[in-house]
Amino acid sequence: MKISWKEILLWLLPAGVVGFFLWQGFISSNTGDFGKNIASSRMTYGRFLEYLDMGWVKRVDLYDDGHTAIVEAIGPELGNRIQRIRVELPATAPELIKKLREANVDIDAHPNENSNASGANSIGNLALPFLLIGVIAFLFRRSNNMPGGPGQAMNFGKSKARFQMEANTGVTFNDVAGVEEAKEEFQEVVSFLKRPERFTAVGAKIPKGVLLVGPPGTGKTLLAKAIAGEAGVPFFSISGSEFVEMFVGVGASRVRDLFKKAKENSPCIVFIDEIDAVGRQRGTGIGGGNDEREQTLNQLLTEMDGFEGNTGIIIIAATNRVDVLDSALLRPGRFDRQVTVDVPDVKGRLEILNVHARNKKLSDDVSLEIIAKRTPGFSGADLANLLNESAILTARRRKEYTTVSEIDAAIDRVIAGMEGVPLTDNKTKRLIAYHEVGHAIVGTLLPHHDKVQKVTLIPRGQAKGLTWFTPADDQSLISRSQILARIMGALGGRAAEEVVFGYPEVTTGAGNDLQQVTSMARQMVTRFGMSNIGPLALESQGGDPFLGRSMGSSSEYSEDVASRIDMQVRSIIQHCHAETVMIIKENRVVIDKLVDILIEKETIDGDEFRTIIAEFTDLPEPIQYKSQLKEAMTL
Repeated sequence: MKISWKEILLWLLPAGVVGFFLWQGFISSNTGDFGKNIASSRMTYGRFLEYLDMGWVKRVDLYDDGHTAIVEAIGPELGNRIQRIRVELPATAPELIKKLREANVDIDAHPNENSNASGANSIGNLALPFLLIGVIAFLFRRSNNMPGGPGQAMNFGKSKARFQMEANTGVTFNDVAGVEEAKEEFQEVVSFLKRPERFTAVGAKIPKGVLLVGPPGTGKTLLAKAIAGEAGVPFFSISGSEFVEMFVGVGASRVRDLFKKAKENSPCIVFIDEIDAVGRQRGTGIGGGNDEREQTLNQLLTEMDGFEGNTGIIIIAATNRVDVLDSALLRPGRFDRQVTVDVPDVKGRLEILNVHARNKKLSDDVSLEIIAKRTPGFSGADLANLLNESAILTARRRKEYTTVSEIDAAIDRVIAGMEGVPLTDNKTKRLIAYHEVGHAIVGTLLPHHDKVQKVTLIPRGQAKGLTWFTPADDQSLISRSQILARIMGALGGRAAEEVVFGYPEVTTGAGNDLQQVTSMARQMVTRFGMSNIGPLALESQGGDPFLGRSMGSSSEYSEDVASRIDMQVRSIIQHCHAETVMIIKENRVVIDKLVDILIEKETIDGDEFRTIIAEFTDLPEPIQYKSQLKEAMTL
């Protein structure tokens, strides 16, 4: 390996600095302090005179112009062997020399050697600044010529983007599932990068920027990695937070440097993750915006659609907060397309599970299709975590294959939290059993409610018991009857407590249920127009994100309308509660039977639950309870 003289100098300079300090220490150790350093102990001047009177002093060496003496003495107190002792002499002691001569003590005076040391110190003081300046200058030059060297920290204005000439991320479009629409958009981008003549021949222009929008965990960054792996062109990746520093102007400089490198390697892809960190709306917030962030955003806007243009550079950005982005960033010519990467449906979840199950050992009784139906609302990251948790549980139980039991436990853990200690108190356990059975039986007997999947008394997270409902399909639209059925199902636990134990004995277990009930009823009135007030949207879904969503939302209706809203919400909940209490009273016998079974087994699955109910009463047809629901809906 060839080593340049600059690298040799890089190692010699620190060694020279260390050697200089060692030399300085050697010089100082050979000055007048040498005699003082070899003395093993100290003695006061008065004690020294006592030793002199007793004839124990044999030799005295004087240093520092007679202010310090090294005394050689021998006596019984010193173990009858010669010892060297340091004595600080007073400034005026003219009789001392006379006493030493009278006692026949050998005297020797040592002159100061500070003249030589001062000369060496002067040379050292002049040499040290030059050495330090040389080291700094060399490191600065090396930082410009050798990227990644020890001086790289001084390149504040340089882009921190990771660059790959031929990106090998290990991810292709075959590894991305559940987002078929987004894959089609990016396959078009990849085709343009590989064969641009197909598009230019018909006068088409590829979009300059593509913005990935969607909730966290839906696969936005994974798509960017797949594009890099498929395109086979230079790939720059950077996070939006890496543009902004504490120094003003650094972010804008990094943007310029990034696009300069991209132009030198075009055609290429630039991926900016979490672009909302630098692309927020300008001039927002109390007291104005952040000047450094605004300058960075202005530079980014200029580079994306300036006078020069960026031919061959495709910018891909990802964010889950598109509502805070500046409108100038979203216009055509900058981000021409917005690709929504949403939570997958049943088909998408099944495809994602197939991808993540490739390296998992699953038992034959495990059906990925059933798992996909049981996990509505799960993102790709949630499904990956689900299979990983089930694999961890399989290893913990010392099994070779993951079974349905581990899958069920993993789903419960992901949704509700870690499993707690089973209840032992009979009174509390029976009360919770009635509460959970109340939820389950109301949901089972209502025609528009989701099916019961499982009822359990095993605590998870903050919940002492849980009732799981599985929707028949992914519901993008929810009817009025379904909302009312969900309100009644949520009130089933409180209604069971009231009917079985009496109103004075109701507990705080329904606190979360009542919050959900109130929220659903209020949305029916204020957002969905499902009340006597009329088809009016009286409240928006979200407020100003820069002022806090709740602070930014202001009521746009009168106090009279607000009073009517409260009355409608209360009326809906009261009538749903009355219907729920009626269902509980009419099915008290089967509820008692279910509670006994649940206390004994602690978990009842949905099929067994419906079988037990069918033994005591006929399961209602979809038309049953229809008149009662209509009555509640007309309020």
